[in-house]
Amino acid sequence: MVKSLAVALALITSASALMAQDRPLQMLDTGLQVQGWEGVGRLDVGNAGFCTAALISERLVLTAAHCLFDRDTGERISDGQLLFRAGFRHGRSAADARVNRSAVHPDYDPKAGVTTRNVSHDLALLELTFPVRNLGVTPFAVYSEPRGGETVGVVSYGRGRLDAPALQERCRVMSRDRAGVLMMSCSVDFGSSGAPVFALSQGRPHIVSVVSANARSSVDGKVSDVSLGVALGPKLNVLKAALDARDQRFIRPSAPGSSATREMSSGSGARFVRP
Repeated sequence: MVKSLAVALALITSASALMAQDRPLQMLDTGLQVQGWEGVGRLDVGNAGFCTAALISERLVLTAAHCLFDRDTGERISDGQLLFRAGFRHGRSAADARVNRSAVHPDYDPKAGVTTRNVSHDLALLELTFPVRNLGVTPFAVYSEPRGGETVGVVSYGRGRLDAPALQERCRVMSRDRAGVLMMSCSVDFGSSGAPVFALSQGRPHIVSVVSANARSSVDGKVSDVSLGVALGPKLNVLKAALDARDQRFIRPSAPGSSATREMSSGSGARFVRP
């Protein structure tokens, strides 16, 4: 399924040159290294695993929709099982916050797996029980989306880095399809679901996408890993409006008994479907 999605998105003929310009991951292990990135946090999902998420206001957190669904049953995970840990690093966080309500677009289908339509709606907005006002934890501004070929960066947790985030300072947006699915050269792994994708404006980072999954694509005759993200734009505005209006189509958990085809959380964190 991922193969067909990657092929449908694009056949990238110049991507290997772009990937050669990508920066390697840099662990944000120390207080000095993580400074300015404390608004990115680990989203703990009960005892099942974790995703990555980011503050966009004192009470709103952005992540991927599939992080809110059980990988085995397809049931919506209750908001009470979600814990956002801002700036989590080596057992300590700048702020811990429980989730009061969450919104997922009704067009996201946890049973459908990684399809273009699903990735384009793989966005969730979490409203925290209390605002995060800790010194040094600054929410990030949100822009609609990056342009194709634009340099971006990602801050994420993942396999081998569940106790501290890593920064990839530079990777590339390789393509964008009509549904708003971005194909990127950014390095992601288990647990990176929901990670914010950043671009710079006047020297400050702002969020332009959220990591949904990874896939494989044919690049100059070579099969390469790529990451998939969702353009924000009106989709995020819809989720904000749904929370404000308490729209039950968006905030009510899905009916029990459905079965998901996307792997999500396990002891090693949120997983991506691979070919």
